[in-house]
Amino acid sequence: FRNDETAPLLKALITGNRTALTPELSAAFRKSGASHILALSGMHLGIVYGIVLKLLASAGNTRRALVGRSVAAVTICGLYTLATGAGESIVRAFLFILLNETALLSGRYRSTGNVLLTALVIQLCLSPSSVKSVGFQLSYAAMSGIAFIYPRLKGLWPEKDAGSGFPSAFITRPTRWIWNSAAMSISCQVATAPLAWIYFRTFPMHFLLTNLIALPLTGVIIPSAALTVLLARAGQCPDLLVRFTEWLTGLLIGALEIIASM
Repeated sequence: FRNDETAPLLKALITGNRTALTPELSAAFRKSGASHILALSGMHLGIVYGIVLKLLASAGNTRRALVGRSVAAVTICGLYTLATGAGESIVRAFLFILLNETALLSGRYRSTGNVLLTALVIQLCLSPSSVKSVGFQLSYAAMSGIAFIYPRLKGLWPEKDAGSGFPSAFITRPTRWIWNSAAMSISCQVATAPLAWIYFRTFPMHFLLTNLIALPLTGVIIPSAALTVLLARAGQCPDLLVRFTEWLTGLLIGALEIIASM
């Protein structure tokens, strides 16, 4: 990469290793309220999980295909969890995936609240001392917001488009996506704000703007970066993909620096 900040940021996003980040870039993430993007969590593992499911979607929906897809997804996500240090938040995310796939294969009802509480009990049984970890507390607090606050906020926006014409759908679908994203961000922030204040004495004022910009970008950057690295290792990476990944990374950095300066 031509930009010196690109590789350290991609390394932090994919592996959780932030040692190479410059103090200025770390400060931009902290001041803009985007530090959670650098901490490996459910978002990162969810992207890996989504990639695996997409790659194996062509196998079909037979019982054998479903079992094979679930085993592959759980195995790859488990290896990623171990490879990145198995921190409390990413272990929580792995337990979510494991429980979700188990419920899917067994035909059981999948409730986010039930999965959350089951994962909490399992993780505390495996590692009781985790309850003292700030990352553990923030991770479960954020998921509590998603499980119990987000559905109510999301429900404030009507599910069906007003009318059936193309112009109406063209307007309402993007605005619904914006509302759902905002509702998700607000839910997590409301649930984690007390802990963030207790531990860090801070509250990101522009968290809503940050998440609306940074989360979609990160969701594209991580798969693009992973593909770039894999193809580069194989000696088959096109320069266009490298430049595209670097452009996305620069866009994220620039946006967060502007928000941090507000």
